[in-house]
Amino acid sequence: MAVKVYGTLRSACSQRVLACFLEKDVEFEIVNVVLQAGDHKKPDFLLLQPFGQVPVIEDGDFKLFESRAIIRYYANKYANQGPNLLGTTLEEKAMVDQWLEVEAHNFNDLVYTLVLQLVIQPQMGERGNLALVDTCEKKLEKVLDAYEERLSKSNYLAGNAFTLADLSHLPAIRYLTDEVKMGHLVTERKNLNAWWMDISSRPAWKKLMKIAGFPN
Repeated sequence: MAVKVYGTLRSACSQRVLACFLEKDVEFEIVNVVLQAGDHKKPDFLLLQPFGQVPVIEDGDFKLFESRAIIRYYANKYANQGPNLLGTTLEEKAMVDQWLEVEAHNFNDLVYTLVLQLVIQPQMGERGNLALVDTCEKKLEKVLDAYEERLSKSNYLAGNAFTLADLSHLPAIRYLTDEVKMGHLVTERKNLNAWWMDISSRPAWKKLMKIAGFPN
């Protein structure tokens, strides 16, 4: 039975889940939630996700929201199917968790703010806060300097194998380089750029980009 994914192919958080599903060869069905129409704030959806955010998965009788919780669940559920995305040793698993936390708390919010100010608000006819953009860009530079240092010691964030720690960054970095037009933040950092070229070339991610209608 296919897992139902309530979300949208253009949502970064939905893309995080779908990238995991494609890596692990999990059959899924998209139940489109039209954010522009406010579908995520309607009573039926709020029964699935009380905070009105996408994605939500429905796997038989089991329902789960929060994209990072979802990818952890399926990486564990299908641990013996597809690539190991969790790490092998206790220490590797701890490193995966560490960098997932870094992505969620130090990286993602800054990129989201840049997307909001430079892409979403102008699309709505509103002017973005350029002072806030400048502040976020400076903060993000420091964060990415830490990534550059980490990636000088290993091929991937949690070690020498691709894991959820890397996968979780894919949607936001694509937005940063494409829509926000700040690809220089990646390309001017040698190790970071090599890592991005590697993870964004994975067949699962390229397949998702094709499904979502993004150019490869």
